[in-house]
Amino acid sequence: MNIVLQIFTLIGALGMFLYGMTLMSEGLQKFAGDKLRSFLASMTSNPLKRVLTGVGVTALVQSSSATTIMVVSFVNAGLLTLANAIGVIMGANIGTTLTAWITALGFSVDISVFSVPLMALGFVLNTSKKQKNKSIGEFIVGFAIMFLGLSFMKSSAGTLLSNKDAMLTFFSHFTEFGFGSDLIFLLAGTILTIVLQASSATMAITMLLATSGLIDFELACAMVLGENIGTTITANMAAAVGNTSAKRAARAHTVFNVFGVIWMLIIFKPFLNLVGIIMETLGFANPMTVDLTSPGADTALLYGISMLHTLFNITNTLLLIWFVPQIVKIVQWMVKEPKGEGEVFRLKYISGGPLSTAELSISEAQQEVIHFAEICRNGFGYVRQAINEQDPDKFDEINEKLIKYEEITDRIEYEIASYLNEVSKNEISEEAADKIKAMYKIIGEMESLGDSGESIGRILKRKIAHNKVFDKSILDRLNKMMDMVQKGYDVMIENLRNENLSDISNAENAEYNINECRNHLREEHIVNIENNSYNYLTGVYYMDVLAELEKLGDFMINISQAAAFRK
Repeated sequence: MNIVLQIFTLIGALGMFLYGMTLMSEGLQKFAGDKLRSFLASMTSNPLKRVLTGVGVTALVQSSSATTIMVVSFVNAGLLTLANAIGVIMGANIGTTLTAWITALGFSVDISVFSVPLMALGFVLNTSKKQKNKSIGEFIVGFAIMFLGLSFMKSSAGTLLSNKDAMLTFFSHFTEFGFGSDLIFLLAGTILTIVLQASSATMAITMLLATSGLIDFELACAMVLGENIGTTITANMAAAVGNTSAKRAARAHTVFNVFGVIWMLIIFKPFLNLVGIIMETLGFANPMTVDLTSPGADTALLYGISMLHTLFNITNTLLLIWFVPQIVKIVQWMVKEPKGEGEVFRLKYISGGPLSTAELSISEAQQEVIHFAEICRNGFGYVRQAINEQDPDKFDEINEKLIKYEEITDRIEYEIASYLNEVSKNEISEEAADKIKAMYKIIGEMESLGDSGESIGRILKRKIAHNKVFDKSILDRLNKMMDMVQKGYDVMIENLRNENLSDISNAENAEYNINECRNHLREEHIVNIENNSYNYLTGVYYMDVLAELEKLGDFMINISQAAAFRK
């Protein structure tokens, strides 16, 4: 019974470690917010910057998976090219080695004694009304829970290993096959990382096995290589619902890590000897030959494993950074461009559930809103064609497209709203809540743009049913009005793309010009009716179309006003 309790204690300690790591990572991501995204999106002008960006962001958020998912989402949203993303992913592999060093420190030095006081500090910060203080508090609590979990893992493992002979007998079945044993433990590291969805947790287990004497340094290093392969699964899962570019970015992560493990296995023993020499140079025992009963043996093993992890990822990056174009070609071959990728009513940036943090999810939603605006502008092109088309059969074809676009806008509004609703269920900052509120308003107005297009189609259909025709003079006036509306669409999209929008005078001017044009044409219409320039019923349809075009201007100014509010 005591053994069962200790096993569950070990599993619970691992859960604490994982939860603490997740909490720490999410707290930092929330604290960094837009700055982290802007930094990641902008610092990619050359290969060195891309790698350093990946290193910096991963070291900050303490999760290569979080960075890789972030990168995949940016590729999905069109904020990063595939080649730039590969450089950042390479840097993320280096940045994650810091986690290994922190874990090694947690095993070699009992930092858990500070965990409870740190939780008190984290709780105080978490009660603050300021979102940034809350995020810092979340990070501190996560940090404390992570090291408390490590401490429990050590103590529970020590109790379980009181019957060490039985454990050694079990592991001996897998440690006597030479290079085959290396492959077995490499596979074990891969599978364990896939199951736990965290290479840091597998790293902690690897260190625990090594310091307990159950596996030697060589097999521990083989497990570390397996962790590098297993950690790529997270990004591939995130990209499974993304577009083609997102899938290619995730595959690039896999290609990079798998190729690195292959060349490492070729020179595995010499590389381990190099790590041993470096450790001796730094004043530690050689982890390849250390006696576990000697003082400092645990530290030598822990730091040796971390050194192997760091040296491997740095070397792999320095080697493959020159072959990014070839990696791009490989993943393009692996993930083909599907037919119909650019189909108009397909969501472009939101393809699945919310990402790991609300901030990243909101970034994707904002890109989708801009895409929605572009679809509305494309739909207006059919409005112009419908108004100018005199052939009833050709008009019917165009009118079908207007009806289709109205259905498209309804569907896109629903899907974006559903996505935002899922994001809102998470804990979000006031800033994020304001952005979501603004986006609800924006997509509602865009759906109205689609409704107006269909309304104009119905008016024109009634006109044709009554055998009425817009002559050249009426079409010239309507085209003049549509030119004003077209400028309104362009200004609206320009404002949506401006993340720091505060001045919407361009939108106000566009709406003023639309209203002035409508007023001028209305006055002209009264004069023309008095002069019998055209049939009265024709004039009614003309004024109805003009009124709907003016409504488009109202919807567009509402969108720009809402866009200025989303800060």
